[in-house]
Parts: sequence; C-alpha cells; structure tokens
Amino acid sequence: MSMHKVRNFIGGQFVDAADGATFESITPIDNTPIAEVAEAKAQDVDRAVQAARDAFDGWANAAPQERKRVLLAIADGIEARGDEIAEWETRDMGKPITAARGKDVPRSAENFRYFAEYANHTSTVASDRPWAGSFGYELREPLGVVGAISPWNFPLMLMTWKVAPALAFGCTVVAKPAEQSPVTCGILAEICAEAGLPDGVFNVVNGFGPDAAGEAMTTHQDVDAITFTGESGTGRAIMRAAAGNLKKLSFELGGKSPTLVMADADLDEAVAGSLLGSFLNQGEVCLAGNRVLVQRPVYEEFCARMVDGLSDWNVGDPFDAGTKVGPLVSMEHLDKVMGYIDGAEAQGAKLLAGGERLTDGAFGKGAYVQPTIFVDVDQQSRICREEVFGPVVTIQPFDSEEEGLAMANDTPYGLAAMVWTQDLNRANRLSRGLKAGNVWVNCFFVRDLQLPFGGFKQSGSGREGGPYSYEFFTESKAVVTKMG
Repeated sequence: MSMHKVRNFIGGQFVDAADGATFESITPIDNTPIAEVAEAKAQDVDRAVQAARDAFDGWANAAPQERKRVLLAIADGIEARGDEIAEWETRDMGKPITAARGKDVPRSAENFRYFAEYANHTSTVASDRPWAGSFGYELREPLGVVGAISPWNFPLMLMTWKVAPALAFGCTVVAKPAEQSPVTCGILAEICAEAGLPDGVFNVVNGFGPDAAGEAMTTHQDVDAITFTGESGTGRAIMRAAAGNLKKLSFELGGKSPTLVMADADLDEAVAGSLLGSFLNQGEVCLAGNRVLVQRPVYEEFCARMVDGLSDWNVGDPFDAGTKVGPLVSMEHLDKVMGYIDGAEAQGAKLLAGGERLTDGAFGKGAYVQPTIFVDVDQQSRICREEVFGPVVTIQPFDSEEEGLAMANDTPYGLAAMVWTQDLNRANRLSRGLKAGNVWVNCFFVRDLQLPFGGFKQSGSGREGGPYSYEFFTESKAVVTKMG
C-alpha cells in the first residue's frame, strides 16, 4: 500500500511542519514504513498554542448544550470510522485487530459520550450566611489551553481520555500523540472538523519529546496544563519543564502491578485473569499485573496452570482474528524487552516458559517475542523492580497474608493491584492495605469512568475520571456578595 501522509492540524487546517521536516512511522509487523509524518518543532507548537488561545474564549463561553452536541457528533464519527481506526492502530503499534475493534474504538467513542453528558450535570456549592450579611457561591471556569501527550500502547483510546473531558469542560487542546503511533490522532482531527468543532479548539502536533515538540509544549508559557500518560522518567522531566509557569499537571505513569492470589481463590478465574493481566496488548499496559504473588499452598498448581494456559495466548499476525499476541511496538522496544529476559536469567531466575524472540517465516522481520514466565526470582532483581512493558510475568510464592501484602507493596510504583480471593473480609483488608490507585478484586481492567484513575508513588500524580477530570480541567472561583 502507498505511504500514508500525516500532517499537523493547526487552527482547523492540516499543515506541513514549518521547516518541512518529516519522519517515518514504522510498523512492527514487518518493520517497514507505513506513514510519512510532519515533524513539528517549537515554531509549530507556537502556532498551535496560539490557535488554541485564540479559540479559547469562544469555546469556553459556548452553551454547554452546544459543546455536548459537538462531542456526541465526534463519538458518532469515531464509530463510523471504527474499522479504519482499528486497522491503523494495528498497523501502527501491532495490537491484535480484534482488540482494536472490540475495545479501543468503542472506548474512544464512549469517552466522548460520557464526558459530553457529564459536563451537563455538574454542580457547584453555595454558602448562605445571613448572620454575616453575605451570600457566596463557587464558579467553575474552563482552565485554558491544555497540552495532551499520549502514549503508543492505546493511541486513540488514551488520547480521547484526555481530549474529551478537556473539550467538554470548555478548554482548548494541543495534542501530541506518540511518535510511534501518530496516525489515528490525525483521523481524530478529521472527525472533529467534520463534527463542527470550531477551528483552533483541537490541534495536533506530531513529533518527538526532548528538544522537540514535546519539550516545546511542556515549557510553553501559554500552555496552562499538561495531561500526560507515559513512562515515569519522562514524567519527571515534564514536571521540571512545567515549573517555568507552574502548569497544572496530571500524570499517569509507569507501573509494576502486583497480583495477589490467595489460597482460597477460584484458580480457574485467577489463572485466566493473571494471563490476561500479563499478556493483554502484548503486556504493553501500564496497569499490567505481571508480578504475580501466589500463596504457597496453591503455588505449584498455579504455576502449572499458567504454563498450560499459554496455549490460548498465541503469537501471530495481528490482522488474523485468532491472534491474541501481536508484535511489540518497535524493534527498539523488542531489544529492551529481550534485555530484561536475558538479564533475568543471568540473575538466576528460572525460565518456566517462552523467553525467545520469534524469527521464523513471517515473524522474521517483525518485533515478535513469546509470552514469558519466570519463577524463582529475587524480589530485588530488575525483573521484579522495573517496568518491562512486554509479555513477561514473574511468579513468586508467599506464606501469610501479611507477607503477601508486604511483597506487593515493595515497589516504587503504585498504579494498580489485583486480588484473587473468595473471602470478602480478606478482599477488603487487602484492598485497604495495597498502596495502589486502582485495585481490582477477582477481575482485571474493568473501568468505571466515574471513579478516580491514577497512581501512588512513582506511578503518577493527580486523578482523572468523572468529577476528578472536572476538578483538573476547570478553575474554581469563590464569589461572595454582601447582602443589604
């Protein structure tokens, strides 16, 4: 197929980079270029931010029902182009087409629908103090120009998680998708224009991070807030850069999430859930529960069942409807993941299954690796401490509930945790004790958009979702009137 062209979207127009620079988007399926992408620099970011600033007053003061109408039209547009979006998600970053169609596209549309409705049902507080001769109330006003930076593992879904509430609450946006997966954000820009979103309300700049578009956005004095999902080290760099004008920040960063399997768990469900938590989206999930801790009475049986369960997690062509595991996002990332696998063996971990890069036949040109299981791992080893972001899981035994909880919390991260038990009291104790922003009991990856989403420790700061997004994307003002 011919090379797809991805341009920046600024002030309602698709434009080349000011200096004409481009870069190639490479598919991990066979390591070939699939798109030529305009590479934004500081000058392009300046133009996009100015367009967003110019459009802000009009959009911020638009009637809530008008904003709702446009956002619902965007949701319809995403669904109407769902097959196209899913195919590009698969080409760009390798996820199985069934996941892109069945999960990413519907959730992207739902993000717009949910916040379109939510924004029309918000309320503020009032304070009547007749003895003080005053009446006060809170005003909520749109925050301003928001920089939205999304990762490559769920390209459109996580971008819409940022863009939808920002637009719903009256902000304007400059979006920077990950350079590894830029195509669908450009499609979103087309959909926004067709839905009647005013020029400049949503802008897209493509490019890289340090010394490039990402840094220009995070240091820009006229960007009021940054919402970022990505690696913790990048989050620290953005926090330093954003200090220049004290930007408001929302970070959802890395994870090394524990899965606690108690002896009384339903092992059929616990094994299936742990396989899903480890290998969904090739393990390229910040929430991945790939540090599995199993109570000793069921440890051996659990490990054997996990190995048997790998037969359901076949690696293959992501466009094949039967494929559960596609290629990793890039050859560079493949090298990183293989480095963790080789390093774990060198540090004494026992390889129970997988561990090999696939190179035969159609796999030869792509970034494919087998789903991998390690046991006998040291709690302080890199494979247990650092985010691999690939289809690699470690399994460790523990004895008491207290020991399991201590092992689960022994991590610099705190994004998510899973608990498998049939004892409701134990589930409640562990949920309270786990230092994580999201705890799933007898399930994984179930999202309620009303609930807070974010992490403890190095997994981020702030929360988004429902009222928490309302809090982030608006400014609060107290108005007090003297009563005669």
